[in-house]
Amino acid sequence: MSPHRFSAWDGTQDPLGPDLDEVFNRLSEDVFHGWDFETALRRMLSQGWRDPSGQRLMGLEEMTDRLARQRRKQLEKYSLDGVFKDITEKLDNVVRQERQGIDERLTQVDDETAHRVLDRVAAKRREQLENLPRDPGGAIRELQEYEFMDERAERSFAHLLEEIKKGVVDTYFKEMTAQMQAMSAEDVGQLRAMARDLNRLVREKLEGVPDAQRQSSYEAFLGNWGHLFPNAPPRVDDFLDEITRQMARMDSLMRSLSPEMRRELGELVDAVFGDPELQSELAELGAGLEMLSPRSGLGSRYSFFGNQELPLDEAMNLMGRLQAMEELERSLREVYRGGTVPPNTRAQLQDMLGEDAAHSLDQLSQMARELEARGLVQRDADGLRLTARGMRRIGQKALGDLFAKLRKDRFGEHTLSRRGQRGERAEDSKPYEFGDPFDLDVERTVMNAIQRQASEAPAERSRVPRLDPDDFEVHRSDSLTRSSTVLMLDMSRSMPLRGYFYAAKKVALALDSLIRSQYPRDCLHIIGFSDIAREISSSDLPHLSVNEYVYGTNMQHGLMLARRLLARDGAANKQVIIVSDGEPTAHIENGRPVFFYPPLPETFAKTLVEVQRCTREGIVINTFMLESNHQLVQFVDEMTRLNRGRAFFISPDRLGDYVLVDYVASKRRRAA
Repeated sequence: MSPHRFSAWDGTQDPLGPDLDEVFNRLSEDVFHGWDFETALRRMLSQGWRDPSGQRLMGLEEMTDRLARQRRKQLEKYSLDGVFKDITEKLDNVVRQERQGIDERLTQVDDETAHRVLDRVAAKRREQLENLPRDPGGAIRELQEYEFMDERAERSFAHLLEEIKKGVVDTYFKEMTAQMQAMSAEDVGQLRAMARDLNRLVREKLEGVPDAQRQSSYEAFLGNWGHLFPNAPPRVDDFLDEITRQMARMDSLMRSLSPEMRRELGELVDAVFGDPELQSELAELGAGLEMLSPRSGLGSRYSFFGNQELPLDEAMNLMGRLQAMEELERSLREVYRGGTVPPNTRAQLQDMLGEDAAHSLDQLSQMARELEARGLVQRDADGLRLTARGMRRIGQKALGDLFAKLRKDRFGEHTLSRRGQRGERAEDSKPYEFGDPFDLDVERTVMNAIQRQASEAPAERSRVPRLDPDDFEVHRSDSLTRSSTVLMLDMSRSMPLRGYFYAAKKVALALDSLIRSQYPRDCLHIIGFSDIAREISSSDLPHLSVNEYVYGTNMQHGLMLARRLLARDGAANKQVIIVSDGEPTAHIENGRPVFFYPPLPETFAKTLVEVQRCTREGIVINTFMLESNHQLVQFVDEMTRLNRGRAFFISPDRLGDYVLVDYVASKRRRAA
């Protein structure tokens, strides 16, 4: 019976979502074709998935591309040349109102003496208005010292100052302005004190103060200033991350402006606040948060080249949208590494790309979690890694694919719900040893326990027979002799170039799975050979990649290494299986590989010397050649003549059939 896992419905599960077995089979196919598993997984997450029913999941690459296109559209549409245009127009309106008010005051005075005095005052005011600086910051600074003659103009200017102050504060601390009725001197004082306490939180993190102490400081901070942050998160680090994102909007705007406009914006902020202490606290806060940020700066520089001008407040909002897109892209990249998706990522993705993208992200994330839950992958610092169970699953997939191609009457392998007995049961039994089929002889096992307890002292005896490991006996069966095999895989560059790597890697995985599952007492070693030979562990087999291949087919070194491995095992039957697409083109000389093509006669001679040594040590060499040419046929004929092994010239699509059938057939021929 297959196990099933149940979980609470949270609204994101899709009962018709992708079949995980289909997903893993696709990943296995990529592994057979030369990708390592981690690259295959990232490739699938990147490109998306289409199941047999035709349902398609959007890949992460498509999501990030669509986000990049949206960001590019914003840059192509807008311009920052007019960020001060709205403020300049409102300042012009204040000046126009003041001039109009001056004229109206003069017309209202009938007394000649009073009119002359007022006229002199009006002339001075007009001169001040005429000489106002052209930049908004300078104009605001002059108007703050100016004595208005018109009450309407004075109220308009005060409203503009309040509007700018709230816009700037909202840029640094979003939603705080909603808690302040007006940007009075008292409000600015509160802001200065709050920024001072906030800087203390930042310094504690920079100085490495323990988390518990920092959390306590944060709770005290909220006790004083929580009314300004009604939606503050419970954890101090989350709060600092949120403040960092908000301050990054102003930093992004400053970086994206021209140097002249950047200076003007700085002067504008200085002018409307007129509080050096507050400016110092905000500057310290920005520097501290930048030191905490993993990026080079708080914000990013954006190059706008559109025509639609934006006022300052809308430019700030645009910076927030662009930053949200960048953060979303970074969150999506975390999925490549098997990271968890932040809670707000789905909502952001749905808002920017639609429900299809959000649904695809749900499914891809669930797919990665399910692979981990089934024990096929595990999470580490670098992301998701294939587990031992996952490696076995890939080998079983290779084995099943190859068995499915064989005629049933030729090999007789098919999927079973229960594993049968190994060989015909004999009349007698034997003590159980590790690796034996657990065909328990119950009668002999219980009798062994009774006889053992009978020899014990009466005080130590139990009324019910107690089984010890040494009591177990199993029925003898027609056993197979223990074998040790070395599979030599050609890893020269010609193998992937000719498209043979898929067949070679798949048969290695299948043979490893066959021996582990059906013949656990046998030994299998994998050797990869190109310019030199090296042993490949079964755990590294799924990760073999075509990027590792170099020129050279050094069979001599491969056979040298094979002899050492087989001598160490001490098995009764020893064999080497060579899978290659060409004759030897490299050999070892003075401890270094020598490569030459066309191959040197010396290369052939040194390789055949190793063949003779294998023959003297009772090692059978069976060769499976994927190509056929005159030199290759001549070399293989000589090798089989010396060793008495067999040679097969076969197509890559039949390689697995021949290797597996030959292995099982040889086991039956050697049955004891």
